[in-house]
Amino acid sequence: MSQWFCWLLMLSSIISEAGTQGENRVIFLPGTFQNISVSANETVQAVANRIPPEVAFITVQFHTQRHNVTLSYGTTPVPGLSSTAVDTGILSALLPGQTSFTLFLFSADKDTVAGTGVILPFSSTDPMPGACNIALNLNADPNIYLHYNLYETTIRFAPANLGYARGSAPPSCDTSTGVSMQWRLQYDFYQYFLPERDLSERSLFHGFQTVADVAGVMENGKLMMTLSSTDARMAIFSSIPGQGVIYSVIVRDLVLNTSAAYVPVHTYACSFNSKLDGCQTLGQISTKVFFTVAGLAGLFVCFFGHRFFKCELFCMGFSFSAFFFFVLITRTTGLDYDIRLAVSSVIGVVCGVLLVMSWWRFGSVMACVVVVGLMLGFLVASTVLFTPLGDIDVFRRSDAVFWVMFCSIMIIVPLFFVRWPREGNITACGVIGAYAVILAVNGYVYTSLSYITLNILKRFLNNNFSAVFTDVPFQTIDYILITVWVVLGVSGIVLQLYRERTRPFFPPSPYLMWLQERERRKTNVLDPSHHFPPLPNRLMARVRQLTRRTEPAGEHTPLLL
Repeated sequence: MSQWFCWLLMLSSIISEAGTQGENRVIFLPGTFQNISVSANETVQAVANRIPPEVAFITVQFHTQRHNVTLSYGTTPVPGLSSTAVDTGILSALLPGQTSFTLFLFSADKDTVAGTGVILPFSSTDPMPGACNIALNLNADPNIYLHYNLYETTIRFAPANLGYARGSAPPSCDTSTGVSMQWRLQYDFYQYFLPERDLSERSLFHGFQTVADVAGVMENGKLMMTLSSTDARMAIFSSIPGQGVIYSVIVRDLVLNTSAAYVPVHTYACSFNSKLDGCQTLGQISTKVFFTVAGLAGLFVCFFGHRFFKCELFCMGFSFSAFFFFVLITRTTGLDYDIRLAVSSVIGVVCGVLLVMSWWRFGSVMACVVVVGLMLGFLVASTVLFTPLGDIDVFRRSDAVFWVMFCSIMIIVPLFFVRWPREGNITACGVIGAYAVILAVNGYVYTSLSYITLNILKRFLNNNFSAVFTDVPFQTIDYILITVWVVLGVSGIVLQLYRERTRPFFPPSPYLMWLQERERRKTNVLDPSHHFPPLPNRLMARVRQLTRRTEPAGEHTPLLL
C-alpha cells in the first residue's frame, strides 16, 4: 500500500466522521472484542481509539454467522475500499501521529445482522497479511476466501508483505526471492472445530474470540500444513456438513521471527437458508430410515449372525452390493439422492437373496465367507486410513498409492478366514454389526465415526478428493461411541464363540441335505418314509377327505344272536 493511498484513507475517514453525527457509534479498544447489531438501512460507525504509537498497522475483522456484512472505509461502500462477506476484514497502515481509526458497517443483506468484531494491532516488524494482493478485492486484503461443496472445502488468500514503519514506503512485491523480500515469509494453516452439532451464534462467537490472534490460534488450533511463499496459496480440506470449523492462516517472518494472523473464516459446509437439506434439517428422512433399519439388522448380526447364517449372508450381500451400486449410480447418473438410495437398496436386496440362494444351492461356505471377509477388510482398511496415516502426503496426493494400500489391506483380511473360517466369520459379525449400530446412531446424534466409511465414499465419488485433508473432530460423543462399538463388538464375538463351541462350524446346505435325504429314502426300504405315497397323491387324498361327506360309523361285526 503506497503512502499517498494511506493519506487518502485518512482524509476519507475524517470527512466521513464529520458528516455522520447522527449514525450509531461503537468504540473499539485494540484487541478487545465488541458485539454489534446492525439493522437494515443503518450505518454503524466503528471507531478505534488510543492506538499506541508503536503500532504500524491494524486489521479490523467482523464476523456473523450467516448474513453478509459490509466493512467500508467510508459511508458509501466503494469497490476496492470495502469488503462484503460473512467473515470480513480490512487492513490499514497507520500514519505518523495517528491514534484513532474509523470504519463503517452496513448490513449487506438488508436484514438485521448480529456479529462480533475486533481490531488487532501489529508492529512494523510483523508481516502484513494480504498486502501483496493483485487478484482479490482490496488493495491490501487480509481475508481468507472459502468455498465448499459436499466433498471438500477450499480456502484461498492473498500473499503477505513485510512490515514497515509509519510513514515509510512499503517493500516492493516483486518476483525477487532474496532474503530481504517477502519471499522469506511462510504460511501456516490452522483448523479449529466448534462443539459438535452446536449451530448457535454464541458458540461461533466464542470460537472466534478463541482463535482471533496468533497466540489463540497456536494454542487452540490444529496445525494442518505449512506453505512457503513459492507455493500456491490454497488448501483443500474435507467438508463435514453440520460441523462448525474455523480456518486460520498465520504468516511468519522467518528472519525477524515475527508473525501475524489473517482474518479467520468459518463454515458449517451447509446452508442455513435451504429448507430441504439445510443446517437445521441436515439428515434426510430417507437416510435416517435406511440406517435405522441397518442398525437393527447390525445389532442382530452382532449377536446372532453365525447362528442364523442365512440372515447374516443376506445382510452382508445387501451391504456390499448396495454400496457398490450407490457409487456406480451416483457417478453415471444425475438422479435425486432419495431415488439413488431406493434403487441401491432394491439392488442390495436382490444381491443379498442371490448370495443366500448360492449358498443354499451349492453349499460353498468358503465362497460366502470370502464375501464376509471382504466386508471386514473394507472396514479395517477404512479405519486404518481414517487415522492420521491417511493424511500422509504419499497417500493424500496420489490416488494410485492410496488405493493400492486400501486394496492390500482389504484382501489380506479374508486370508485369515481360510485358516479360521468360523472364528473369522464370528469376528466379522461382531465388528461390522456393531459399526452398523454406530451408523444408526449417527442419523440422530452427530459422530465423526461415520466418516470412517464416508471418506472412502467421497473418494470414490470425487476425482479430486485425494488432495483433501480428512481431519475430523473427536469430542466426547465420539469417545463414548468408540466405547459402545468396542463393547458391542467384543460382547457379540465372545457370546457367539461360546454358544457355537459345540456346534458344527457352519450349518449344512439345505439343498444338499434334501438331496441326501431323498437318496436315503430311495435306498432304505425299512424307512417308514419310504412307504409314503408321493406328495401329489397325499394332497389329492387330503382334498377328497375335505370334500366327501363323512359316513356315520356302523356295526360291521355279525351279531352273536
